[in-house]
Amino acid sequence: MLTIAIKAAREAGRIINRASQDVGALKIQSKTFNDFVSEVDRSAEQAIIDTIRDAYPDHGFLGEESGKSNSDADNIWIIDPLDGTTNFLHNFPQYCVSIALQQKGVLTQAVIYDPVRNDLFTATKGRGAFLNDKRIRVTNRTKLQASLISTGFPFRDFTHLDTYLAMLKDMIKNTTGIRRPGSAALDLAYVAAGFTDGFFEINLSTWDIAAGGLLVQEAGGMVGDFEGNESWLNTGNIVAANAKVFSQMLQVLSPHLTDSLKTKVA
Repeated sequence: MLTIAIKAAREAGRIINRASQDVGALKIQSKTFNDFVSEVDRSAEQAIIDTIRDAYPDHGFLGEESGKSNSDADNIWIIDPLDGTTNFLHNFPQYCVSIALQQKGVLTQAVIYDPVRNDLFTATKGRGAFLNDKRIRVTNRTKLQASLISTGFPFRDFTHLDTYLAMLKDMIKNTTGIRRPGSAALDLAYVAAGFTDGFFEINLSTWDIAAGGLLVQEAGGMVGDFEGNESWLNTGNIVAANAKVFSQMLQVLSPHLTDSLKTKVA
């Protein structure tokens, strides 16, 4: 299954790279405020779905652009064909293809492909995480104060903006630096590869974080919501880091948690 996902991601990457030669010629629509979609998003997603469906016709899909199909299937592919669309549309070279497989509710396969750098991040549950076929691990840093942390700013929904800014202020004061590259999937892949020490963001979508979350876990890291629980894939509120930095990040974030950002208990 991982081989098919890699094939699909590379095909999407070829579409994206071709389109990047003349971004100005693309047809662009606004889905909501500050949330854009181009014809390349749709073409890349369709290429991914077609490639996977050819191999697994009974599988379901959850795509950013196409939504759900065959959602009762045991195997659901979670797809973000172009994570970092705004970067792409501005020729800022930080975007990627993100594909994850969820089997009976459990994430089992992950592929994140950076077509600009030709970097391929992969993970299979229980078998580790890799960058271009080389095993990767999260950093072994022990102090948040010495850590480089990535994040994403609220850009679409500003409901939690003040809360986020308070979190960011305290995180700035308790780390060695903060980065905001603009692609959550790549941010998580970079935590898995040890390029950064941790990541946090509010209100992301499932397709933004599914593949990256599994990569971090298979690279020896921890992923959770803002209380350290496992609801991150559903809530979109996510923290990822190695175990020691993870716990320290939660301590910094916890004073700012509102009821709406806490784990929902049924």
